Amino acid sequence: MKILVCVKRVVDYNVKVRPKADGSGVETANVKMSMNPFDEIAVEESVRLKEAGTAAEVIALSMGVAQCQETLRTALAMGADRGILIESDAELQPLAAAKLIKAVVEKEQPQLVVLGKQAIDDDANQTGQMVAALLGWSQGTFASKVTVSGGAVEVAREVDAGTEVLSLKLPAVITTDLRLNDPRYVKLPNIMKAKKKPLEKLAPDALGVDITPRLTVDKVAEPAQREAGIRVADAAELVDKLKNEAQVI
Repeated sequence: MKILVCVKRVVDYNVKVRPKADGSGVETANVKMSMNPFDEIAVEESVRLKEAGTAAEVIALSMGVAQCQETLRTALAMGADRGILIESDAELQPLAAAKLIKAVVEKEQPQLVVLGKQAIDDDANQTGQMVAALLGWSQGTFASKVTVSGGAVEVAREVDAGTEVLSLKLPAVITTDLRLNDPRYVKLPNIMKAKKKPLEKLAPDALGVDITPRLTVDKVAEPAQREAGIRVADAAELVDKLKNEAQVI
């Protein structure tokens, strides 16, 4: 079985995000970037399936600027066999990303596509579902446990009522949740080996995909500062203030 795992380069989760001065977006110049945390979980799960003998090859796919190669090299150091970079300086919104993934799936013919459930930069939580819809494949979102057996994959996912278990026929699309696993620490020897692993570069035009954005951003701004809280002497004063001074939301 071949697995395609998708990884995205985002602002590191430890960095405090700041809007650009003109409000056109988020400042990324001279900011630490890293692999989307949910995608790290997706790579870890894909590599574990390979180590268990379930998968024969793990291909890491990323889309975006040339620096996305660094993110792909991290995935290769974690255990992916080869990488594919769809290089583009244009903004890639979820639908465009899903169409590009679909094109790579048709080229590589994997039986399983694994993505993080969402990216921490836009929190869209759309790409995995769109990929499944475009391919007409089964999908298991927010996976907290994945078991592959024969021609099917069993996905446990946490829902409001508890845990839901889905049995999906391959090929399928899976999006990963935080509880699925703990990504491994990448060791220096594996980082060195990753530099020698193959990394293919493609262009959106070569895949026949129109990546024109469908959405426009009017403005990005920091949330308004919250007013300082107050202390009350007792419950009676609290109730009085809630009745007479609380703002209606």
